[in-house]
Amino acid sequence: MSLAAAITVFAGFAPTYFLKSAFGSPPLPPLLHIHGLVFTSWIVLFVTQTSLVAAKRTDIHRRLGILGGLLAIAMLVVGFLAAVAAARRGASPPGGPPALQFLVIPIFDLVVFATLVGTGLFFKRRPQIHKRLLLLATITLLTAAVARLPHVGPRGPVAFFGLTDLFIVVCLIYDLVVRRRIHPAFIWGGLLIVLSQPLRLLLAGTDAWLAFATWLTS
Repeated sequence: MSLAAAITVFAGFAPTYFLKSAFGSPPLPPLLHIHGLVFTSWIVLFVTQTSLVAAKRTDIHRRLGILGGLLAIAMLVVGFLAAVAAARRGASPPGGPPALQFLVIPIFDLVVFATLVGTGLFFKRRPQIHKRLLLLATITLLTAAVARLPHVGPRGPVAFFGLTDLFIVVCLIYDLVVRRRIHPAFIWGGLLIVLSQPLRLLLAGTDAWLAFATWLTS
């Protein structure tokens, strides 16, 4: 799953970040370069951490976990600044809602990510919970990459949220096949992700959200 996440991120952001020179994409402001570096570092660290556990090097895994916690905090700060800056510029995906309404999507992504990572680190001594919540936290980040895959973004939230949720479905199938039951961490963490998706869409057009988004970007 960590490799699948890495491939998805690379495929989604190749035209605008990883291979931007080959695609002739316009230059990125410094904040977006920092954003790309920090969030890519999480994917690299996640692949590294899962590889260390598979190699039974949990001693190194635990030490790197401290770096992971610090990196998660940096992601929340940089992600928030990048989302607000994009809304301030009026950035919104083609065919998407106005920028202030669209801002609800990355902000909720950060809230869900923070909740899953924080809970996962709290249960670091219970590996069956820990690894599932950190995997779900990483899946939360994939929506931005999925939305940038060819023919996905223009189809709207149903497409990019739905494809992201397929990663959760794979997690559930794994538990059913291997463990014969779904672990509660996958159930509650998966529900947090899935239920947050329609909630943010319902919230986006309300006067309360628009007032809050206007305050954030002012």
